[in-house]
Amino acid sequence: MNFLAHGWLARGGSDDFLYGNLIADGVKGVELDAWGEEVAGGIRHHRRVDAYVDAHPVVREARARAPSPQRRYAGIALDLLWDHFLARQLMTPERDVLVMRCYRVLEGRVAPARLEAMMPALIRQDWLRGYADFSFTCRAVAGVGRRITGPNHLARLVPWMERDYVRLAKDFEALWGDLEGELSVAP
Repeated sequence: MNFLAHGWLARGGSDDFLYGNLIADGVKGVELDAWGEEVAGGIRHHRRVDAYVDAHPVVREARARAPSPQRRYAGIALDLLWDHFLARQLMTPERDVLVMRCYRVLEGRVAPARLEAMMPALIRQDWLRGYADFSFTCRAVAGVGRRITGPNHLARLVPWMERDYVRLAKDFEALWGDLEGELSVAP
């Protein structure tokens, strides 16, 4: 779900590698031969990033602070929140160059079935720039929650994100420094 972060970390790779990073959440399984070498490499990179983030002590601590009834969904909300903090952190010109590249790469290809309906909205509604606005990010979190069966646990995390915003911003700074140092494919 954190397209901007995955795009930034993959920006030094080819368009195929970037595409693999952007669509990886829609690709299931370990058999990636159908995607081609560079796209498959991007999918694997995305998965390494996700595993690194999920295991990071700062992320574990942040998830532990989430309200217990929704705690198991906190990782999804945090992924979107990390994009918010990144969108605010990046200098506008460098962010815009990346965003336009991501949109160009996504527009020129068919998305996996699980993401096919979402990709046109992501581009048309300019989600990658929209994440810089906290209200937009909160609406995105609630929107993802509507796609999960049962009560919208993600929407119920928004008040926690608002209350814990300053601490979560510090968490992001610590996480991002480590993540960029370990897994960025810089130009």
